[in-house]
Amino acid sequence: MNLRRPNANDVTQTANRSRDVAPSSGICTRCIDGCRGNCEVFKATFRSREVIYPGPFGDITAGGDKDYPVDYSHLNIQGYAMGAKGLPEGVEANPDTATFPAVDTETEYGWNKKVKLKIPAFTGALGSTEIARKNWEHFAIGAAISGVTLVCGENVCGIDPELELDAHGKIKKSPDMDRRIETYRKFHEGYGEILVQMNVEDTRLGVAEYVRKKHNLETIELKWGQGAKCIGGEIKVKSLERALELKKRGYIVTPDPTLKTVQKAYSDGAIREFERHSRLGFVTEEAFFAEIKRLRDLGFKRITLKTGAYPMRELAMAIKYSSQANIDLLTIDGAPGGTGMSPWRMMEEWGIPTFYLQAMTYEICEKLSKKGMRIPDLAIAGGFSTEDHIFKVLAMGAPYVKAVCMGRAFMIPGMVGKNIGFWIEGKDLPNTVSRYGKTPQEIFVCYDELADRYGKRMGEIPLGAIGIYSFSQKLKVGLQQLMAGSRNFRLNTISRKDILSLTEEAAKISGIPYVMDAYREEADKVING
Repeated sequence: MNLRRPNANDVTQTANRSRDVAPSSGICTRCIDGCRGNCEVFKATFRSREVIYPGPFGDITAGGDKDYPVDYSHLNIQGYAMGAKGLPEGVEANPDTATFPAVDTETEYGWNKKVKLKIPAFTGALGSTEIARKNWEHFAIGAAISGVTLVCGENVCGIDPELELDAHGKIKKSPDMDRRIETYRKFHEGYGEILVQMNVEDTRLGVAEYVRKKHNLETIELKWGQGAKCIGGEIKVKSLERALELKKRGYIVTPDPTLKTVQKAYSDGAIREFERHSRLGFVTEEAFFAEIKRLRDLGFKRITLKTGAYPMRELAMAIKYSSQANIDLLTIDGAPGGTGMSPWRMMEEWGIPTFYLQAMTYEICEKLSKKGMRIPDLAIAGGFSTEDHIFKVLAMGAPYVKAVCMGRAFMIPGMVGKNIGFWIEGKDLPNTVSRYGKTPQEIFVCYDELADRYGKRMGEIPLGAIGIYSFSQKLKVGLQQLMAGSRNFRLNTISRKDILSLTEEAAKISGIPYVMDAYREEADKVING
């Protein structure tokens, strides 16, 4: 059993002194008067609210580590000894034609104008967090050359230091948003797209109007929530001046930088950072459809929606309303999620875990489909990083789920690639990397492939982007192998019969047959035939 310690975790830079810990509280079984630390209760004694958040802010991403009773590891992929589904028309299935490189991993989403993806995966919302801002060039170019969609998350305009507002409090100029859109478009080649996400503050600031008029953006995303938290997005800022600026722009800033006591504590050095929060959204059917009409009237060709790890009621609302409004893509994000800045205990203990949420999603889609309603294209998010995750999600959600949304899994290779560049420059390559060489050409398997593709433009592609492309190719080839083994040569031939449940509990939750029942009827026909 995985030992969880709710009073200590690396993300909050805390640890128990004792090796024996009370399981429910996380407090050491022997708590000594005079202990020098450093559990969360100890640290919160003097750093208070700071301990709520993972840190150090801006240098990490964080993902919950709660071990749920059932997850995707409780599913296995079926492999078959015969057949081949999805080969090109007129191609006869045989050992020479049904090879794994022949598997087509392309997918598409959209109601009005389809968007194609080279693999059935795309990035999560990379918004106003510092980790997204300072690594944007790597993330954006990496997504573009990989042929996947990039979601530019909430609050980017609102925290832009160079933001200019007009007399009505609407965006007149946002250089950081301009940079983000233009960077992706520089290498966009027809697969994937960049779309911008909006929360309450973004709507008030006029983000949709700005990106449509300034950049002729075709897609906008509404946000009901995400898997990592059930409150608005947060970032941290280090200076009092910046905190006051964000407060003036209408954000919730804590502790309140306008209070004299807070300013004194900042001057004394006790308060070293401020949190900027977004407001909670409130969903109503009337307001949702009114907003969809407003955005379409602005000229957006596609509207997408992202919802979080809410209970079945809100999930049903999201799917039904998206169906009625002809939403182009609905992304459903399960707990615990991973993000740059969410309250740690909320990330651990709030919301419906992804496996359960996807099971609910399928049940609701089936009910609405039987009523004759069109089911919007779906994507599932919440803790995915490998090709087997992709296969299992597509199979469990067939035929409704078109892709998976990955957050940290796409960010990590961007940061690793970037840092390899720093290490090469400083002649400080760790042996985990230097064993493969000392130059980008030696280290990155895909470097020469990209150099042949882009020629002189290769100098414009940062190493983090090459890292993301390399990762995307690993996902593609790994998925091709899994699909070939299950005799699926196109994504739309994958079905729920192509996976099995390893436990009866997983079977009960998901409706995927238990391993001892899967294909039992077919086996009996062989025996009795």
